[in-house]
Amino acid sequence: MKLNKIFIAFALLLVCVLGYGVYSSNKGEDTKKTQNKEVKVGVLQLLSHPALDQIYKGLEDGLAKEGYKVGENLKIDLQNAQGDQSNLASMGQKLVTDNNDILVGITTPATLSLSNATKDKPIIMAGITYPVEAGLIKSEDKPGNNITGVSDRTPIKQQLEIMKKVLPKMKKVGILYTASEDNSVKQAQEAEKLAKELGLEVKVSSIANTNDIQQVTESLASETDAIFVPIDNTIASAMSTVVKVTDAKKIPVFPSADTMVADGGVLGIGVDQYQIGVETAKVVAKVLKGEDTKNMPIVLANEGVIYLNKAKAKQLGIEIPNEVKEKAKVVDKK
Repeated sequence: MKLNKIFIAFALLLVCVLGYGVYSSNKGEDTKKTQNKEVKVGVLQLLSHPALDQIYKGLEDGLAKEGYKVGENLKIDLQNAQGDQSNLASMGQKLVTDNNDILVGITTPATLSLSNATKDKPIIMAGITYPVEAGLIKSEDKPGNNITGVSDRTPIKQQLEIMKKVLPKMKKVGILYTASEDNSVKQAQEAEKLAKELGLEVKVSSIANTNDIQQVTESLASETDAIFVPIDNTIASAMSTVVKVTDAKKIPVFPSADTMVADGGVLGIGVDQYQIGVETAKVVAKVLKGEDTKNMPIVLANEGVIYLNKAKAKQLGIEIPNEVKEKAKVVDKK
């Protein structure tokens, strides 16, 4: 009787072990099948600009590292609105109706267009500065809907403090931003508050579109010692116009992206745009493997990086303190 009980127990244990082996094997096969199945990713980009193009490049490279390669098991449909709001709306709708598995919005306006087009398909933000304030999600810790992703927020207070070190005689700072870009509006408000706390006088000016840049910049440059520009796609696309005006008046510009510094800014604290794309790819991969956007916290791309245009500083006669120079990444345009 005792031997029978032992035999039965052994038989049950053997069945469990074999069953688990079959389950694990099937699970592995399912994962492999999922990885081999072609995934369709729809990407909506606001406009062509080196900073945004770097995000897309980082996304594509990052997805390859996650096992999703274009031409093998990945198809990417990139739609570029070239700064046109009507294009954003129609392209966002197209990406939804074309049955992409997952959507990626590069910039706040692009993500808002995708959000307006669908409340069901997962949307991954790539470089959105203030997603809650933009009305995209409920909270950064728990989005609560079909949207999650990566924020490109930069440390504005640190930027202003370094501006004071670089320009110890600076008394009045100008803030230039685009009124239609929600993330720029929020950053400009934060910069104004922080600048006043640092004892600076502040002059804030906004543009409606690129047609306003020359006139508004001329006015701002004539009333300030330096100009701060937040993450702003419209101004980034027309930095040459801004710099042409400010150079004539010997007024330095301090932007918030490496590409804008390279395009004529003196110094800025920004995030690595390529890394934003890489981090976005990681989020995309997690969602494709089953994670729910509702419960996925927003990712902060990386810590602020100091970008320095040594040639521009020399041109304007600005001496960069050694403590700043030693930490900076030089991005002079070749």
